[in-house]
Amino acid sequence: MDNPKFAIVVGRQYGAGARRLASELARRLGASYYDKELLDEAAKRLGYDLSLFSAADERRPSMLRGMWLHGFGMGGNTDALSGETLFQVQADVLRDIAERDNCVIVGRAADYVLRHHPNMVSIFLHAPAEHRAANIVARGECRNLTDAADMARRHDRRREEFYNYFTGSHRWGRAHNYDLTLDASRIDPDTLTEIVMAYLTARGIKPVESKN
Repeated sequence: MDNPKFAIVVGRQYGAGARRLASELARRLGASYYDKELLDEAAKRLGYDLSLFSAADERRPSMLRGMWLHGFGMGGNTDALSGETLFQVQADVLRDIAERDNCVIVGRAADYVLRHHPNMVSIFLHAPAEHRAANIVARGECRNLTDAADMARRHDRRREEFYNYFTGSHRWGRAHNYDLTLDASRIDPDTLTEIVMAYLTARGIKPVESKN
């Protein structure tokens, strides 16, 4: 196949700047970009209320519900099953997207869901807590660094629990699970993008300007 579809998936610590990186990669590569848009598509496809669907966004089902499901292997009420069901729906949508289009996807355990994709590149972006807290304050999400650091810890804990629960053997943020891991605090965002683009080019995924 001369031009196989590619999927770039970006995992991240909260406040590391992954959305900026991913959206710029998508622009440079002429690819579709998916973050929360992915949830909207899945919600509309199933007829879910968006507020209900968003409530399960990168959240691990309750421990009690998880133990009950694994013990009995059967359904319960809609609220109890929503985490498992919605993850499977998101996984189906991810595979559909990656099959039909070149794409850049942020989060959603996409590196695990698309692990069998023949042209998938997985990236993980991290940074020290103080750097991420400063980014969060600069974005206007918190008024001070202490609150921003607490916010980052909460989001990271939620993402880690979600990822580890649904992927089993994989572990969130572990370097060996990804093709490329980067500390976003070491260089400016533009240089970071260039480094990732150089890696992608070496993998045969070229910017749209370089085609032909």
